[in-house]
Amino acid sequence: MGIHSVASPKGTTPSLPVPAATTAATVATDFFLAATGSPTAAASAVLQGSGLRSPVARGSPARSRDSPAASASGATRTPIGASPSASPGAFVDRGDGRHPSTVAPLRTRFVGMGLPMGPEDGSPTHPEGDVWIRSEQDNSMATGVLMMNPPGATTSIRKSAYALPPASLTWKDLSFSLPPKRASLKELFNRRNNSSSKGNEPSTDDGGPRTILEPCSGHYEADDLVALMGPSGCGKTTLLDMLAMKKTTKYEGEVLVNGRPRDRLFRRIAAYVGQDELMPAHWKVKEAIKFSATLKRQPVRSHEKLGGWIEVLLETFGLTSVADSLIGSQEVRGISGGQRRRVTLARGVAAHASLLFCDEPTSGLSATDAELCIRALRTVAKRLGVMCMVVIHQPRNEVAMLFDHLILLTSHPGRVAYCGPMAQATHYLAEQGHPVPANINVTDYFMDILTPGTRQDRSDELVAIYRQVQKPRVDAMVDEAWQVQGLTVPEMLGIESSSCCYTTGPYCVSFLKQLACLLRRKVMITLRNPLALGLPLLVPVIQGIIVGYMFEGIGKKELLRQVMFVFCLLTMLCLAGSMSLIVLITERTLMKHETSEALYSEGASSLATLLVDVPLALLGAVLNILIMTWFAKLDPEIFSMVFAWAVLLFFVYDSLFAFIGAVAADVRQAQTIATPFISIFMLFNGF
Repeated sequence: MGIHSVASPKGTTPSLPVPAATTAATVATDFFLAATGSPTAAASAVLQGSGLRSPVARGSPARSRDSPAASASGATRTPIGASPSASPGAFVDRGDGRHPSTVAPLRTRFVGMGLPMGPEDGSPTHPEGDVWIRSEQDNSMATGVLMMNPPGATTSIRKSAYALPPASLTWKDLSFSLPPKRASLKELFNRRNNSSSKGNEPSTDDGGPRTILEPCSGHYEADDLVALMGPSGCGKTTLLDMLAMKKTTKYEGEVLVNGRPRDRLFRRIAAYVGQDELMPAHWKVKEAIKFSATLKRQPVRSHEKLGGWIEVLLETFGLTSVADSLIGSQEVRGISGGQRRRVTLARGVAAHASLLFCDEPTSGLSATDAELCIRALRTVAKRLGVMCMVVIHQPRNEVAMLFDHLILLTSHPGRVAYCGPMAQATHYLAEQGHPVPANINVTDYFMDILTPGTRQDRSDELVAIYRQVQKPRVDAMVDEAWQVQGLTVPEMLGIESSSCCYTTGPYCVSFLKQLACLLRRKVMITLRNPLALGLPLLVPVIQGIIVGYMFEGIGKKELLRQVMFVFCLLTMLCLAGSMSLIVLITERTLMKHETSEALYSEGASSLATLLVDVPLALLGAVLNILIMTWFAKLDPEIFSMVFAWAVLLFFVYDSLFAFIGAVAADVRQAQTIATPFISIFMLFNGF
């Protein structure tokens, strides 16, 4: 749906096989001076109308049919971005204000980067040898150039021959309501007094269920770019979460993918870009994108070089200059908030999912950066056949027109006011008696008339018109799509029934691969974070020196005083373990976010943490014990017993705090839960 290709001019002939001696430079030149009908013509067709300048335009005329190179292929060479009938040096304006000369270095650098995606012309047979390699490079470069230089809304983008398996999304009568709110004690007391005077029983419920989103339906095909707009509280994120299978609370309605119910494999073909930017502060930008691309690598993309795809994403979202910078946080200096937002979006695109859900991906970005990001999403949707749904707040007109379809919601409760093509939204409103005023941002006007309680509020009227005019057609389209079944998720993933067990599960890679990626990230982050090394190692050493000096020579004194030393030793182990609660809860939040995207399993995350954090903490505890016992000059026989007791107690405390970190809602609750346990353990030396 919405797949457009640019037809080759009549009279052209296919190119002949390229000699084996063709160099990378020749391949690059042939790509930008592609002959229509040749294996490189696909790149020209993809970029036709985007205004990308050919290197030949820099002072040299375009090759003619009579030139030696053209004679070898028997085809007419035309600069990309120029009309076939245009004179040499005449190019189509990109329309985005970017000078064409800034594009050439990107294209030149892209040669040989490696995103081999196969030939573009889709013919069943292809030449062998260098010509085959050349076709893969051309298709790769066509996708890469488009990603790094996304065209505007008026440019048609041809679907890649190696696009992702198509996935349509259909939902029927999807709605969400919150249970009745429980009344407070004060309200119950007032109700009791009022009801007692009337002889009635007081109610503990504050009204009925609160409707967040009324029943709505819709259907979208692969390569559709859908905008979801509406005022605050209209249920945009709620609808997106239900469609993305992120909503854990019960809701009403049904959702189908390719006419089939969603199952546990759904998360392997879907990616979600949320509002929260949950990433470790000491992670580098390039590492973050590579992490998602590696763990969500689809079997159908095994032909693609991972490094080239990551470079394209860095260039696409303007992150090349900060590729080796830390993500950062409030405490750690790193990239800006807008750049962190773009990293989150790039991680979602890196997953190569057939369904992409984005919740306000442009929040915090400048108008220019927001337009570039939505252009990139449009390129991904059209080029790779991805159904992309985006929650977005009042974009400017140039950004709004990049979307294919628009869903407008109003609030209190959430109801659909428009569901149709973006280009027809203004015409639809004009037909209903609400023309968009001149010289105004169209989406601003949408919000003005859809926000309840405002001066221009027309929400109830537009909802009634939608139900009368558009809803019957939407329901008919949904009913028709409900009967059509496409590929199953295993078929989309290319999973065979005889495959290994991990390939048929909810994760894209094996458990060992997950563990390797998590362990690599954990080690790198720990080495970069001074506190991650200082807290478990340096603090116990300093404590051991101070307390050990206080009990210097205690091993040569009476037993009663030695008991006090052992008590202090074991108490310090308990207090040292409590410092890990903050780290545990922070990492748990990150783990829950990433496991919901099916990047890895909880077991792999727990094992990676165990292999790094526990040895560090154990090493710190051992150093603490050795330093204190050295100062105390304990008898060797007593030392062995105290050391074994202390190590055993370390594992008891570590297990206790890990359990509390798993069940507590936040750090404050964790400390509250831990306090009585610590008190009892200190009284009995841990037992």
